[in-house]
Formats: sequence, structure tokens, C-alpha cells
Amino acid sequence: MTNVTKSRPLSPHLQIYKPIPTMVMSIMHRITGGALYVGTVLVAWWLIAAAMGEAYFNWVSWFFGTWIGMLILFGYTWVLFHHMLGGIRHLVWDTGHGYEKHLSTRVAMAMPVASAALAVLTWVIGYLVR
Repeated sequence: MTNVTKSRPLSPHLQIYKPIPTMVMSIMHRITGGALYVGTVLVAWWLIAAAMGEAYFNWVSWFFGTWIGMLILFGYTWVLFHHMLGGIRHLVWDTGHGYEKHLSTRVAMAMPVASAALAVLTWVIGYLVR
């Protein structure tokens, strides 16, 4: 039995494959999914602070108003949009459409641009409404 397993080739891995846009976006979809957990903890922290009292809520709001807090919140916004667009892409694929190589590559290359544009647009609207 051990001779059989030793003679089998190893499974391909990332060092074997040449990265293509759809592969990179698939990896990014997984990473942004994980990052959403961290962002959800931040939302929970903000809600818990609101429940704990005005002083703690003001401190958490102050932190989110600093440049590092705003950078974290902007990153969360971008991650949210990027993951959402990846989910829409997979939903379209589930209908059996969008598998053509040129189309799937274009969509994959457009996703970072579209998600960044949506994040910036959301923040601009947020500041205008403020």
C-alpha cells in the first residue's frame, strides 16, 4: 500500500499554477469573507458601547473618528463591497451564465475597481448627508 501512495504525483498547488484574474478574485473572495468577521466584531463593539453608556460610546465613536479608525472603517466598507460583488458573480455563475473566458476575466479584473469605487461613493455620500 505504501508503494502505491509514494508513486502517486503530488497535487498541484499555488506554485505550479500561473495566477489568472479569476483565480486571484476567488482567493480574494475567501480573504474578504474572513475579513468580514473582523468587521462584524467592530460593529458589535460599537453596538455594545452604545448599550454600555454614553461615556464608553463616545470613546468608541472617537476612536472610529481618528484617522486609523476611519482607515479601518473604509477597509471594512471596501471588503463588504468586494465580497458582495464576488457573491453576485457566483450567483450569476449559478445560473449558468458568465463562464466565457473573456467575460469572466473582464469581470474579475473589474471587481477591485468597482468595489473601490462603491466604497468611495458610499463614503462621499456619507459625508454629504452628514
